[in-house]
Amino acid sequence: MLPENGRSADELLAEIARLRQDDLQVRGGKVTAYVYDTGRAEVHEAAARAYAQMLEVNTLDPTAFPSVVAMERQVVGAVASLLGGGPGAPGIFTSGGTESIMLAVKAARDVRRDAGRAEIVVPVTAHPAFHKAAHYLGLDVVAVPVDPATFRADPAATAAAITPATVLVVASAPSYPQGVVDPVTEIAAAAAARGVPCHVDACVGGWLLPWLAEAGQPVPPFDLSVPGVTSISCDLHKYGYTPKGASVVLFADPAMRRAAYFASGAWPGYTIINSTVQSSKSAGPLGGAWATLNAIGRDGYLDLAKNTLAATRRLIDGIGEIPGLRVLGEPDSSLVAFTGDGEVDVFVLSDEARKLGWFLQPQLSYAGIPANLHITVTGVTLAGVDAMLEVIAASARAAREKGPAQVPDGLPEILASLDLDALDDATFSELAASVGVDLGGSGQPEMAVVNTVLDALPAATREAILIRFLSVLYG
Repeated sequence: MLPENGRSADELLAEIARLRQDDLQVRGGKVTAYVYDTGRAEVHEAAARAYAQMLEVNTLDPTAFPSVVAMERQVVGAVASLLGGGPGAPGIFTSGGTESIMLAVKAARDVRRDAGRAEIVVPVTAHPAFHKAAHYLGLDVVAVPVDPATFRADPAATAAAITPATVLVVASAPSYPQGVVDPVTEIAAAAAARGVPCHVDACVGGWLLPWLAEAGQPVPPFDLSVPGVTSISCDLHKYGYTPKGASVVLFADPAMRRAAYFASGAWPGYTIINSTVQSSKSAGPLGGAWATLNAIGRDGYLDLAKNTLAATRRLIDGIGEIPGLRVLGEPDSSLVAFTGDGEVDVFVLSDEARKLGWFLQPQLSYAGIPANLHITVTGVTLAGVDAMLEVIAASARAAREKGPAQVPDGLPEILASLDLDALDDATFSELAASVGVDLGGSGQPEMAVVNTVLDALPAATREAILIRFLSVLYG
């Protein structure tokens, strides 16, 4: 409700603090997803001040605000220099990985308009942003398998999936679920042989893998220097440690960047030319990204990468020593996923860890890959990695003692058979309450039963339930 009279800043900030009391913590490394922490307070302070300085600048018209052009050129140039394109490689600053991917897919579609109903070829481990882009842009997704042991995309299966309707082939560096880099060289070569663009999703790894390589970690080729790679996305609000809303998509050819743009002259109003999906948007994220890159610098990023690498290796070794747990694949970067044996339910383990103040991200099973827990290692993790391993070990013991999450008999089958569109929100809320989810509650809920139910359902039913959940959550 809008108040009758305006409220003071102090009162509003106190209210925000109250609203955030049940939020996961964004600093300190106990939340192993969603947030990235350098552990350097002065960097976050510089970013916040720069963000605020650019908050009211509108990037809609760069001729009105030349600072936007200057900052974007510097930020895009820094990413391009790191990712094999040279400082002059064409690129776009975007709001995040999904928008970067959306623009790459749009550009590929628009430069191959002769393809009819277009398709994109992606590994099953590719980020859902590609499915989202295809949904919005009217393309079909052809998903290809990954190696069941390494979880890397299969170049032969990718090549076989390319047809005259294919407008884009995708590889990941790394894929998010297990943190492995796909064989980009082989996949890009297969795409180039058929005259098809190849996009590398390096949203997670783009700003980290080069520093890991400099720190001594073997990193397979993945960037614009690989023949056949025509575009690459890199999120700065991940391992660039910038405030949220900062990503870059680079193109090997300026013509492909132009194909990502949108212009409209079919109206009598102001000139419409957009480099991104959004029109009006704050330059705050751009200012925050620019400040963060400059506040950390090359030496700082190399130091953070070394800490991240050491923490990742310690974490992988430590999980391997905990009875009933095993790491999936051999991570090339700082993303670690582990699963449990028949006696350790990872969904229960996640709930137990949350009780101890740690968030480990659950991932559902799919395409033969078992349910697992995901950890994003950051620059701050090294200081607390031993504490994290102690929590994982204690939570695994507790999960073994409790046993698997208990799901009401027949519930997955009932959910799979329901016409969810026919249920009103109140009925859906009652259904959620039957498995222990209070959609109107507060605090951090136990999710083991919910995740177990979702894990037992086909993907389409999972999606329908999640959409209904979000609808009820926001009321």
